[in-house]
Amino acid sequence: MNMTELAASRDGYGNALISMSGDPKLVVLEADLGKSTKSCWFRDKFPERTVSCGIGEQNMMLVAAGLASSGFKPFASTFAIFTERAFEQVRNGICRPNLPVHICGSHGGTHTGTDGSSAQSIEDLAIYRSLPNMVVMHPCDDVSTEILTKKLLEIKSPSYTRTARNKTPRVYDLDDSRIQIGKGVKLRSGSDVAIIACGVMVSKSLEAAKKLSERGIEATVVDMHTIKPLDEELVHQLASECKLIVTVEDHSVIGGLGGAVAEYLSENIPTILRRVGVRDRFGESGQAEEMLELLKISTNDIIDSVLEIKEKV
Repeated sequence: MNMTELAASRDGYGNALISMSGDPKLVVLEADLGKSTKSCWFRDKFPERTVSCGIGEQNMMLVAAGLASSGFKPFASTFAIFTERAFEQVRNGICRPNLPVHICGSHGGTHTGTDGSSAQSIEDLAIYRSLPNMVVMHPCDDVSTEILTKKLLEIKSPSYTRTARNKTPRVYDLDDSRIQIGKGVKLRSGSDVAIIACGVMVSKSLEAAKKLSERGIEATVVDMHTIKPLDEELVHQLASECKLIVTVEDHSVIGGLGGAVAEYLSENIPTILRRVGVRDRFGESGQAEEMLELLKISTNDIIDSVLEIKEKV
């Protein structure tokens, strides 16, 4: 783990497309935002296997569905917020027939900052998690994004992956074998509390765990990059060992990682839980770190949530 290096997870998506280019069935679709999602790297090298759909996400999803039904392997990307306008097409054209179309929603969450609340998708993970057959992922760095994206070629169902524009600490090494779709990764071990995070909040959770350790509180930190299917076995283990769980996400607390963990715990192993996430509101325009402070999902807010539930036992 080398958290001194910074990179954007969207770069991992672009690198993965290049790495998979040896598969002649791979086709990349864009909605006028290839430069932002980094699919442009593939387009520059393989323009004949890149489909530009313009500013037409609904059409892009159905074109991808048609390609998948014809034996191709389509990867379609745009901003996370713009994938939402194509929800009906994703639902009926992709998920109902269970076609392996792989959607990448970049610039998700409030960490996007200065783009403002209209562009900050804080509900995308919940939306796609609600769809049958859909795999939902939110990797924390460029390395895990690249590895997970390449593994999508192995699955026969649709997927949604959220990536980020801003650079965040690189958590993984390129040869890390722990990164598997549907399996959380334990990045740090501690017996007092378990912090389960995804996306840009994984590095913040590791920072919080380090500061908590200085106070004598040892936290396990898990990168739960796959929201669906949730690694229920790992969640059960954490609840059994730590008794206290805090989930952390740059997403609404409704329906995302915190919702998924809460649903499992309430039905299987009732546990004291706190969800650090956006509390049923929209974001604002501001710098990335300012947004985390404003919405109370910063490193200090993670620490405060841990201290709060520690008082419960």
